[in-house]
Amino acid sequence: MMARMTSGKPGLPFERLVPVRGLRLNIRVWPGKGRAFLLLHGLSSNARTWDGVARRLHADGYRVVAVDQRGHGLSDKPDDGYSFDDVTSDLRELIGGLGLARPILIGQSWGGNVVLDFAGRYPGLASGIVLVDGGFTELAARPDATWERISVVLRPPDLDGMPRREFEERLRKRHAYMTPERIEAVMGNFEVLADRTIRRRLSIPNHMKILRSVWEQRPSKIFGGVREPVLITAPVDADPERARRRLEAVESARSALARSRVRWFEDTVHDIHVQRPDELSAEILSALRDGFFGW
Repeated sequence: MMARMTSGKPGLPFERLVPVRGLRLNIRVWPGKGRAFLLLHGLSSNARTWDGVARRLHADGYRVVAVDQRGHGLSDKPDDGYSFDDVTSDLRELIGGLGLARPILIGQSWGGNVVLDFAGRYPGLASGIVLVDGGFTELAARPDATWERISVVLRPPDLDGMPRREFEERLRKRHAYMTPERIEAVMGNFEVLADRTIRRRLSIPNHMKILRSVWEQRPSKIFGGVREPVLITAPVDADPERARRRLEAVESARSALARSRVRWFEDTVHDIHVQRPDELSAEILSALRDGFFGW
């Protein structure tokens, strides 16, 4: 294992690169005892967005690891290997390499799709999973959905070359909950170049490869094979049509999963873990304490 940074201060993580399947994945680690949590970010995001949640879990004495998945953050960025077969294989080797005994896996957005897929492929390696507004919807579920349309509607904006200051100002205007610390976490999605402009760490071509894998995934065919307890957390959407679709997706997942519970967050956006880290952590810890995740 290759060290990158050590905080040396209680409550703060240390960071290092670990070898996984021929790559180096960057992890942020909050040391602790007993149960371990492994946190997976969403598409074109990074491990630092979990800092608020990780601090709360760590404060209760738990070991917490957040990972930059391949292509993201400070991890290596290969040109291929972005299918669910690849990213779940990364996760399996990471769990084994770190000696995590049946961790609780928490995934946000695409990270939710990853941990759901992992639970379906590798039963028994996790003691529970948490889906944070991800993993319970199918892009292909709507009658009018086609890859051609999805690939246009969900293609990320080309932000390369934008001044960092301009991008930060956009974040502040769009999201009132963006504190300086949260802005710094989001900035982990980008390199800041010498001229103070930004460049995506996950390239758009690799982003689109992941998006294609999400398009092809069928969570509805995975739910029935998941034996681990599943905590679903989701925002209450202000748009009635989006709210209806999300509710239908969550109820469909609940009916198919062997053991599940749901927590809805009002006045919250997609990035629940960034906007409401304390409430999200409290819900996860409550589920752990009342035995929902077993052991």
